[in-house]
Amino acid sequence: MVFMGTPEFSVPVLEGLIENYDVIGVVTQPDKEVGRNHEIKFSPVKEVALKNDIRVYQPVKIRLDYDDIVKLNPDMIVTCAYGQIIPKVLLDLPKYGCINVHASLLPKLRGGAPLHRCVINGDSKTGVTIMYMDEHMDTGDIISKKEMLIDINDTVGDIHDKLMVIGKELLLETIPSIIEGTNDRIKQNDDEATYAPVIKREDELIDFNKTSLEIYNQIRGLNPFPVSYAMLDGKVVKIYKAIVKDNVYTSKKNGEIVRIHKDGIGVSTKDSEIVLTEIKVEGKKKMKCKDYLNGVNKEELIGKVFNEEYDGKE
Repeated sequence: MVFMGTPEFSVPVLEGLIENYDVIGVVTQPDKEVGRNHEIKFSPVKEVALKNDIRVYQPVKIRLDYDDIVKLNPDMIVTCAYGQIIPKVLLDLPKYGCINVHASLLPKLRGGAPLHRCVINGDSKTGVTIMYMDEHMDTGDIISKKEMLIDINDTVGDIHDKLMVIGKELLLETIPSIIEGTNDRIKQNDDEATYAPVIKREDELIDFNKTSLEIYNQIRGLNPFPVSYAMLDGKVVKIYKAIVKDNVYTSKKNGEIVRIHKDGIGVSTKDSEIVLTEIKVEGKKKMKCKDYLNGVNKEELIGKVFNEEYDGKE
């Protein structure tokens, strides 16, 4: 097998393949420079490959640079959150096909951010789909699925940790049927498809003109990565956790701080009030709001408005 993947989410899948099959190559995204010192950072998948003495390939653009993978002539290619579209020459290469582990119940949430979007959308369930890859984004035939319920308190971090285990287990359950030729092959209904575009900076900015539930879902759908934010007094305030105060309507401006609670900061929304309970103000460490409030003048916060005259550009 050849495995293609990049982030931490892909690691259990790769480890499961290594334990059960002959992984002859790993393809991952190029190394990144991080921090002020421009230190080279390997992807989590590359770290696992090197630890297991598996050769690593890191093409900048795999659609143009795939000859080394062709030479490996694998029986199967497995991908999981790799991050690039696989060219047809590789899709047609292995005798058992190119198999993808996708973190949604296809055809729902095709695209690069299904983990985040299922929470942001307020979905009640999600899951993993094992599918054959084709030349388009997550449109190939479905082989197997496994679903899980989403709790109203789940963050994207919780979903990430649960689904990466389900992904490993479902793939290992499914591969024998692919090899034996007894697996399902179900075409996706494009009319039922929804999409999960990659999270951009503008998706992280909280719009207090939305309902409290919509804002709450956005906050947990971006916690712990990349984290939602709002602007106050010209500073970025990252928001990690909040509580919805139902049936608390206020006539104040949306985004206005209307109450100081013992555990947080109450902010007016379209339909009620949301209480911010864990934040990180620019220049300070992340902390619970009750601790933040101990170090500020609480009365001066009342009446201030998040994102006032802020257009989302930095």
